[in-house]
Amino acid sequence: MTADHDIDGSFSTARVTAREEAVTLSQDSYTAFLYPLDDEKLAPWRGMGVDEFSAIKRSPDFVQALLGDWRSLYEQPFVGITTGGVVRDGVHPLGEARPNDPEPVDAARVLVDLLDAERREALLHDLDAPDWRAWSNPEFVIHRVGLRLEEQDDAVVEAVHALMRASLSTAGYARAREAMELNGYLGELTGLETLMNDRSYWIALYGTPSVDAPWGWQLFGHHLALNVVFVGGRQVIAPVFIGAEPALSDGERAPLFDARERLAIELAESLSAEQRGEAVVYATVLDPAMPEGRVHPADERHLAGAFRDNRVIPYEGIRADRLTSAQRVLLRAIVEDFLLLLPDAQRERALSEVADYLPETHLAWYGATDGSQPFYFRIQSPVILAELDHHAGVWLSNRVPQRFHVHTTLRLPNGNDYGKAYLRQWRAARPA
Repeated sequence: MTADHDIDGSFSTARVTAREEAVTLSQDSYTAFLYPLDDEKLAPWRGMGVDEFSAIKRSPDFVQALLGDWRSLYEQPFVGITTGGVVRDGVHPLGEARPNDPEPVDAARVLVDLLDAERREALLHDLDAPDWRAWSNPEFVIHRVGLRLEEQDDAVVEAVHALMRASLSTAGYARAREAMELNGYLGELTGLETLMNDRSYWIALYGTPSVDAPWGWQLFGHHLALNVVFVGGRQVIAPVFIGAEPALSDGERAPLFDARERLAIELAESLSAEQRGEAVVYATVLDPAMPEGRVHPADERHLAGAFRDNRVIPYEGIRADRLTSAQRVLLRAIVEDFLLLLPDAQRERALSEVADYLPETHLAWYGATDGSQPFYFRIQSPVILAELDHHAGVWLSNRVPQRFHVHTTLRLPNGNDYGKAYLRQWRAARPA
């Protein structure tokens, strides 16, 4: 029998302990895993403010060790995610520089104009400030960057959403907003609305909003992190972290990543036996064949989350040139869903660049391919790294992964997270 005990109040050994038996999906709704409101997992936090809560959550030795690891990663100079430790140059060409989209510029200026001097100073950062890399996705605060939405008046919060709407595609804004609303729903389910609500997020601006010069903005908090950069008419939205626990509300709408998961299962199920032998790296999400440390107590299987800007991630799985044309269509559709936040024209350019590296694109799958188990998959090439992972409960009581707790990440390997590869090219074309 698999040992299972708490590491701290949020994490248990079951989420990282290998097991011979497969992790199967519960037939129960996520509501079957709700803690009673008077449970010790919830009651001590009720009514607590985020600063007091964060101080207590950061205090255990286990969390302090995690924070120490993350701090050392944060303090490293930015390189970018690679497959072997060396950045591959030339895979993110900026092309001929053009003006940036004026609508986000106008929206950002409206936001700035609403603020007094003190809040404006907190919001605005230099374009090259290290704070870009301080984002995180837990419900407790690790770094304070910018303004916290729940501390702002309604006009400022609406201006932040107007900036999001102006910068993202219509469907992309809807997805980001849904992640924020699901965080609020989790707060309602647990009675912890002061800690988890649809304003539990930090907003910061980098550089001066302009059609002529690079600038960007960042929003992050529980289960949502967006890093948006405008450079020479190109737009980068990466790193991205979007998740939810639960990934659906009261049954009135589909789970947050339902379409993406359906496409992924359809692709995985279409694999021949030979293809499956290449694509399926581990038979289950807690496979004993995994090397020690492969499942992280906070990140579980995903590799490209907060503070992992320089991670070396070798390719796994099957190359896309081993897929049939129909399977490649499904793969493209999954990638397009990961890129949904980008406005339409920007998304098409990004998809074209992904297609240029299709022969080098890899699909790695952990778990059963038929949707009967929680699973993890990663799509990785020189220009994109996209992950979806099912997690054990933090605020729900499932001790092993279930599909109603989902984490997703999106990165631009080889140095273009935060638009940095584009920035270098833009500046090189304009010597001082």
